[in-house]
Amino acid sequence: MPHRLLNPQTFAAIKDLRLIAKAVVDGFLLGQNQSIRRGPGIEFAQYRSYQPGDDLRQLDWKMFARSDRYYIRESEVDSSVAVRFVVDASGSMAHQDGTLAKLDYARYLVAALAYLATQQGDAVGLFVLQEDQLVPLAPGQSTQHLQRLFHQLDQVKPGGQFPAADCLAPVFAKKRQKELTVLVTDMYEQTSEITDTLRKIGAREKDTLLFHLMGQNELEFNYQGPVSFQDLETGQTIQVSSETQRTEYLQNLHQWLQALETDARKKQIHYERFHLHEPLDKALRAFLLSRAKQ
Repeated sequence: MPHRLLNPQTFAAIKDLRLIAKAVVDGFLLGQNQSIRRGPGIEFAQYRSYQPGDDLRQLDWKMFARSDRYYIRESEVDSSVAVRFVVDASGSMAHQDGTLAKLDYARYLVAALAYLATQQGDAVGLFVLQEDQLVPLAPGQSTQHLQRLFHQLDQVKPGGQFPAADCLAPVFAKKRQKELTVLVTDMYEQTSEITDTLRKIGAREKDTLLFHLMGQNELEFNYQGPVSFQDLETGQTIQVSSETQRTEYLQNLHQWLQALETDARKKQIHYERFHLHEPLDKALRAFLLSRAKQ
């Protein structure tokens, strides 16, 4: 049952991203048999008696009601973070494997992670990257803010090329002491625009996750006979013989994926590859592990 709840192929008929996110997270936690911390990112340490000059906002009124004495609720350092989701919405994210497009998978993945982060008391923000524009949603923690994030994700349609570097300044601006950046992309680039963006994100923030999306048809090149391929970003088309090209394509793909993962590790960026037919539990687990290091 939990595995089925995590399967993105089952979400097409569900229009409400909040329901999808809740189903994914609940299914994951059921499968893991674990709970997550809820509420603000403050880890409680101890109580102590009120002293003149203490911040009155830290007074615990429930303790006062029980004891008729003033107590300050001391806490450890704030453990909450700002989780920034950076979503590639360029034309190549329209690539489909079966009935599911890469951008659909990205939508479900980010919605689930944002829901999980909010349940942990973290702030969540969103940057949608498209040609010549960047759609930002600054990090926030409220239920209404999460709904805005879901709405923003719902409105995204893939198109154009990856935006130019001069559009991306807000993505590289560090605003908080603790931040975690999650870049969701298929790494399809005309030159090195996504690689350069990833390098700059990694340079500004040590906690960076790269979630790389690929279709099974891309990974296996399971086409038959003559095939016409169209570049979803430039419109260019080529004709190939699948049998003639398969071996060379798979060799080049293997080398590229290996180099991509090695380069990410060198930059101390956590790399995870996701196939569109796979359930989302790997993303949730990778996110939780990175979050635990904060």
